[in-house]
Amino acid sequence: MELIRLLIADDHAFYREGVRTMLRDLPDMEVIGEAASGNETESLAEALQPDVILMDIKMPGINGIEATRRILHTSPHMKVLVVTMFEDDDSVFAAMRAGARGYLLKDADQDELLRAVKAVSRGEAIFSPAIAQRMIHYFSALPQTASAIAFPDLTEREREILLLIAQGESNAAIAKHFTLSLKTVQNHVSNIFSKLQVADRAQAIVRARDAGLK
Repeated sequence: MELIRLLIADDHAFYREGVRTMLRDLPDMEVIGEAASGNETESLAEALQPDVILMDIKMPGINGIEATRRILHTSPHMKVLVVTMFEDDDSVFAAMRAGARGYLLKDADQDELLRAVKAVSRGEAIFSPAIAQRMIHYFSALPQTASAIAFPDLTEREREILLLIAQGESNAAIAKHFTLSLKTVQNHVSNIFSKLQVADRAQAIVRARDAGLK
């Protein structure tokens, strides 16, 4: 069992203590540090080299989004899971542009937090149900013609799959939705990433969102 080393970045000591207590007895996770400001988070990330950072957005000094951008610029191997009270579109997509792998609201329960930490540590993109629902509404509202104009290199099926990626669906779920083999979906996803010039699902979602706004 591989140990996931965590850094908690939040300016509220009560919240940090609650998360630390929640994770204390888990054999596969260890809290190795806590930070109360964006600048302290940046310093501790460099010194401690955590696997995953639980990052609040609003903190003294630089905010969590800027801290994420700075940390991942020098340490791209780290994974950032934003845990915050803010659920507006601007905050969500700003965090993703900065390189965050996931976005969770602070009312998440223990099971949801643990699933998110593990998913992010594996390099997956993960969102709380409320955030995922907002993204579904956003991308579903985009006209099909706008999608075609924004991504002329994508086939119709690839645009359909991109929409499901934006809704947080896994390759297995997409395969089931279209009654395709998992290998076929993986090939489509690889083609989408190549055509959009992105490295992963989170970047593809940001790319789709940005194109839909323009």
